[in-house]
Amino acid sequence: MNDELKTILKKVRQLYRKYGIRSVTMDDVSHELGISKKTLYQFVHDKDDLVHKVVELEISDRQERMNISCSDDKNAIEQLLEIAKCISTMLKDYSAASEYDLKKYYPDLYIQVRDLRRNHVFRFISDNLKKGIEEGLYRIEIKVKTVSRLNVALIDNMVDSEVISIPEFMDPLFFNEFFIYHIRGIVNAKGLSFFESHMPELEFHGSSDSKKYE
Repeated sequence: MNDELKTILKKVRQLYRKYGIRSVTMDDVSHELGISKKTLYQFVHDKDDLVHKVVELEISDRQERMNISCSDDKNAIEQLLEIAKCISTMLKDYSAASEYDLKKYYPDLYIQVRDLRRNHVFRFISDNLKKGIEEGLYRIEIKVKTVSRLNVALIDNMVDSEVISIPEFMDPLFFNEFFIYHIRGIVNAKGLSFFESHMPELEFHGSSDSKKYE
């Protein structure tokens, strides 16, 4: 995928997030991008092809962000925070309109995206739990598969929840509470000591006022 096509797809992705997929026509795309439809059709065959390429770019970007989050120079707790940041960014970019249109008009593509999202979350959480156990920071009796599946279910439910909205989940206090709740459930004494001693720098939004969580 060349740079010019990537630039086009990123702009189209923003249109889809804002207006949904169904309502954005090829005329809209060429107008917003300031290019002719003839030029646009040099990169894609039709709207279906454009949608598929936008989704492919989104999948690739997510994979790259998750890979960067799992840098080996961080321990499991530090790495988990980076994973959490990455997932929260994905949720922040979530578009209900695009999700609905993808599910209704491109069901095969929707299933592909959903399954890849599930597999990414499951794999990265599983790897993090195993890493934490090996480093002596997490409880050795953790059921890795079970905890990983719980996290997949959480992310799935976040995109279609009537209890907690995505804006609420992204709130600094809520996110930090959630992170602390999860980390305290998986660490052992050593991991808890590390977490508490590094808590200000580990918190998602950088607040050092740990008393607010007591």
